[in-house]
Formats: sequence, structure tokens, C-alpha cells
Amino acid sequence: MRGSEFADLKAFMTVVERGNFARAAATLDMAPSTLSQTIRALEARLGVRLLHRTTRSLSLTEAGERLLVRIRPAFDALGAAVESINDFRDTPMGTLRLSVSSIPAQLILAPMLKDFLANYPAIHLDITVDNSTSELTMGRFDAGIRYGRRIAQDMLLVPASPPSRIIATASPEYLARHPQPKTPQELQHHTCIRYRLANQQIVPWEFERHKKKIEIAVNGPLIVNDVDLMVKAAMAGVGIGYVVEAYIAEALRERRLTAMLTDWSPPYHSYYLYYASRRQLSAPLRALIQFLRGKGLNGSSG
Repeated sequence: MRGSEFADLKAFMTVVERGNFARAAATLDMAPSTLSQTIRALEARLGVRLLHRTTRSLSLTEAGERLLVRIRPAFDALGAAVESINDFRDTPMGTLRLSVSSIPAQLILAPMLKDFLANYPAIHLDITVDNSTSELTMGRFDAGIRYGRRIAQDMLLVPASPPSRIIATASPEYLARHPQPKTPQELQHHTCIRYRLANQQIVPWEFERHKKKIEIAVNGPLIVNDVDLMVKAAMAGVGIGYVVEAYIAEALRERRLTAMLTDWSPPYHSYYLYYASRRQLSAPLRALIQFLRGKGLNGSSG
């Protein structure tokens, strides 16, 4: 195989993994138009169409699926061979692609980035903040960080945060106009700020005390899909928010927000670094796992 053919197949696989030409071109450090020409040239040379392309979507043809199935193991084996050289280096080297939801991006990654990159100067982090449950199986990411209950059961987990609570919270301004709820059921008589997930599901408000779990259907005129917007709206007195306590710790200390129903909010909400069990651990991912474990977080991997 000539070098150009290898590069063209790598370009094809990257387009599939990244999901569109713009992201794949950024990964390969080339212009989208150049990448598009590369794929067209590969299809012309093979004499078959590999991708169905429209302005809005991209999918594999049957021929493209068959080619991908055959070349992916070969590229994985080559990647593993190159990765094995890391064992002979004094410091890990390479790119680590992470898919992270917005809260752990701010709560976990932002405070540790400076120290991690200083300890591992040859590692490049490529972080995508995405509140959907992004798939790792297509190879677009090496690992992710999300709330434990949002992670597929076949993933391996490493604790990335100590347990925290999800609490109902409101500003002093709001509580000056409305009596503070004493039970979760009383939230139904309040103006609440609801949160919509990427799959369009509205997050349920869950509470637990003495092993009794309840789920409350709250109402309010505001639905958001951004945690920061929910927090700002709650601080402005719009209504009651439902937020991870550690994320609003500063606002609670400064009394811009008040925690409510804390006796109904046990601290079991933890974030985890997760990755596919079938994939060989790269040196950058091993370094991140070691770094997180060095922080002495509670929890177990599985």
C-alpha cells in the first residue's frame, strides 16, 4: 500500500468517527474542501461510493460499512503498536480526546488543567463539552466524564469527584416572596426552573429520606438546557433551581442562593471518568487516571 492510500483510508475513517467533514478536517489539520476532495478521490479509485452525503447528514453506504469493518482493526493495531512506544519515554505523549458534560467541565476539569498539563507537557487535551450521552464506541473520543447514572453499564469507571447532592435552591429575593418549602411535595406550589437534557427529556426532581424515594413533577414558566442559565435565573429570583450542590458552593457561601430540603438530598451524586473496556489504554489516558486517583477521591471503579 502506498503512503497516499494509507492517508486516504485514515481520512475516510476519521470522517466516519467524527461524524462530519468539518470536525474530521479539524482533527486531520486540513481544510474541509481538501478532505472532501480526498474522499471523492478515494471513491473514484475504488470505484464505489463510500458515503451518503447531504448538507445535513452523513452516513455509510453498504460498501463503506464493509470497508470500515475491515480497516478499523488494522488501524487499531497500528495505533496500539505506536502507543506501545510510550513505555520507553520519560513522559507520556499524545492526544487525549474527552467528551465531558458541562458541570464536570467546570467543576472537575477547569481547576485541574493547569497542574495536569504542567505534569504532562507532551500530552495534548482535546475536550468537547457536550451534555448529550456521547458515544465512545465509534472512536470519536478516548474517554468521557459524566454523572454515574448517565454512563452505559459496559464502561469502566474511575471516580472523578467526591459525592455531592442535587439540591433545590432559591435566592433570598424569591424566598422573601414565597414561603420556603418544608417537604418536596410543596415544590408543586412553587415556580420551578426545569432542565432539559439533550435527548429532550426533562430532568425529574428526585428526593430521598430514610430510604424513601420520591419524584416530584414541578412546574414553572422557564425550561433551560444550560446549567449556568438555571443558576443565574435562580439567583435573579425567577424561581427554584435544582442543581448539584458542589457546583453552586460559592453562591451558597455568599448567600446569593439558599439550599433547601437538604434532609431530603443524600450525597450520592458523583461524576466518573469512563472509557470502553475493549480499548487498550493509551499513555495519555493512563496519565489522567493516575492523576485523578492521586487526588484521593472516594469511590470504586468497575
